Amino acid sequence: MKIGIMISDISNSLFRRPITELYPFERRETPESLRGMLHWNSENCTGCGLCAKDCPANAIDLIVLDKKAKRFVLSYHPDRCTFCAQCVHSCRQGCLEMSNEEWELASLDKDQFHVLYGVKEDVENILAGSPLPDVDRIE
Repeated sequence: MKIGIMISDISNSLFRRPITELYPFERRETPESLRGMLHWNSENCTGCGLCAKDCPANAIDLIVLDKKAKRFVLSYHPDRCTFCAQCVHSCRQGCLEMSNEEWELASLDKDQFHVLYGVKEDVENILAGSPLPDVDRIE
């Protein structure tokens, strides 16, 4: 009995197209509700730090360079992120969003798992390790 079922399954499989998809070559559209890479819009940010305080995975650090001049740098670690979107819900100014287009985050290089958002000069100063005056780090 079991051999008969196996032979019928094999014969059916020989005359049907495979169900699997050729993933990297044929892609489906991503759903709108998919939570991918976090993006930060610094224009509306007030530096309150709620996003960093409410992140359960400690994937966000907000570095406040000058609160009056609205100079902030957001440090994001996608390898720590659980993609829960708690930071997006906590942000009162709507500065954060999770992209549904950037979700393939696998990499062999660990440097891609630390993203700094902000003004280019401020990010370069932080990467260079130069001392910055009155820097507050909200974690």
